[in-house]
Amino acid sequence: MDSASVVYQIIGNIWYLIPIAILIAILKSPWFKGVFGEFVVNVSANLMLDKDEYHLVKNVTLPTENGTTQIDHIIASRFGVFVVETKNMKGWIFGSANQKTWTQQIYKHKNTFQNPLRQNYKHLKTLEALLAISDKQLYSVIVFVGESTFKTKMPENVTSGFGYIRYIKSKKNFVLTDAEVSSILRQIETGRLTQSVGTNREHVRHVKSTVSGKKAERSCPKCGGHMVMREAKRGPNAGNKFWGCTNYPRCRETISII
Repeated sequence: MDSASVVYQIIGNIWYLIPIAILIAILKSPWFKGVFGEFVVNVSANLMLDKDEYHLVKNVTLPTENGTTQIDHIIASRFGVFVVETKNMKGWIFGSANQKTWTQQIYKHKNTFQNPLRQNYKHLKTLEALLAISDKQLYSVIVFVGESTFKTKMPENVTSGFGYIRYIKSKKNFVLTDAEVSSILRQIETGRLTQSVGTNREHVRHVKSTVSGKKAERSCPKCGGHMVMREAKRGPNAGNKFWGCTNYPRCRETISII
């Protein structure tokens, strides 16, 4: 039997593993984690919030002075406008409201990522300007989905699982009228960029250019050394890009790129 026949025979015996490997790669990708996290929030909001009172708008890309900003979910009601940022992460999560970065720990591996409250702050300010409403009518909500556990006390608006539903329902005072809620929904639909592959690609390009622009300024928060962009090759974060300290292995500090 020649070598070509052997190769064909091997491929014939293991062909079914190829789609399985592709599926596993997709399920572990940051893209799928983001999509799945948003799906969980979409379903739970539709099932657990009164649709006549709470109005869900998802995947909103808005123009800003220096590019675009993308909001996972906006829930408008007479009780306020809730701006929801979703994080699909696993492991232990450490952080506080005032910290610039938070920490994710999976076994002995630690990884830092941007404080999602700070990340969501830009979303709130963009909506505040677009809708001409006050910060007392806007609420920042952070939702962690996946197998993650908070190991430090979190602010009440940082939740896991369905906790964000409880937080939203805890707001009992009307701060908007029905007419104002209707106007807000119209303004969001008018102000948002058209949902398309091109819009998403442009937003990703803006995020990447922002990250690149900060590259020369990035310094290690632990030792003060320079940080460079790297990509995790294995483990639970395989494929994710992150900032790694050039003083490795003496310094193992990392910062996630969100």
